[in-house]
Amino acid sequence: MAKTRRLIAENLKEVDIVIELLDARIPKSSRNPEIAKLVGEKPCLTLLNKASLADPAVTAEWTREGAGKGRAALAVDCQTGEGIAKIGPAVREVLAEKIARWEAKGMQNKKIRAMIVGIPNVGKSSLINKLSGAKKVRVEDRPGVTLTKQWVPTNAGFELMDMPGILWPKFDDKTTGENLAATGAIRDAILDTEELASVLCARLAKVAPDKLTARYKLESIDVSSLSGYDLLTEIGRKRGCLISGGEVNTERTAAIVLDEFRGGKIGRISLERP
Repeated sequence: MAKTRRLIAENLKEVDIVIELLDARIPKSSRNPEIAKLVGEKPCLTLLNKASLADPAVTAEWTREGAGKGRAALAVDCQTGEGIAKIGPAVREVLAEKIARWEAKGMQNKKIRAMIVGIPNVGKSSLINKLSGAKKVRVEDRPGVTLTKQWVPTNAGFELMDMPGILWPKFDDKTTGENLAATGAIRDAILDTEELASVLCARLAKVAPDKLTARYKLESIDVSSLSGYDLLTEIGRKRGCLISGGEVNTERTAAIVLDEFRGGKIGRISLERP
């Protein structure tokens, strides 16, 4: 993290705008407060990525909230292409005054340079590949793939400097850590996935009970009345994740629930509202 902080601080002077990529399902939890401190007064555009996995009504609330606070915000999705074509115009709108000053000095074709920042596995590399129209950077569905800075030309009228993902060393709020883990920003290998899936089940029972019930055929029970672990057990039983003696394999069930939530199979769900 210290190395990434240093990279961002050292290279800010080379860019005109910072593009901050957040997870549309958890915009608050996926916004690293360290980035805001580093960026300071530099013009910024916020992109809510993975919008196809989030509740569209809630995402609209987040973008309106950003606009109300004077922050340019846009919902995008690197997999479906949603909002990608709007990024170039949004960048130029944020930089309208600066571009006007360039043009007044006769610099009509001056290249805009942007830095893209965000937490691990939020989709920075996928976004760059979408904007460049080619596979310029390595992409994997796990955190920690981008390790060094790199410049990439785009078809949107600006160059992008990709930065490694940056997670803060200690979460002040337990829910923030749970949200990041549930969406895949933290490696599963260092987590208790059964505990995480139980927490997620409890959250889904509150924010999206109908979708949880429909996906796992839980119509015969009141999902709001069960603990997260009991919900996980019921899901395992419905899916036939059983071991000898008819006991539920909660480890296997946890992997299923986490995978299906992250892949949007349970439905378009937002874990946070403004």
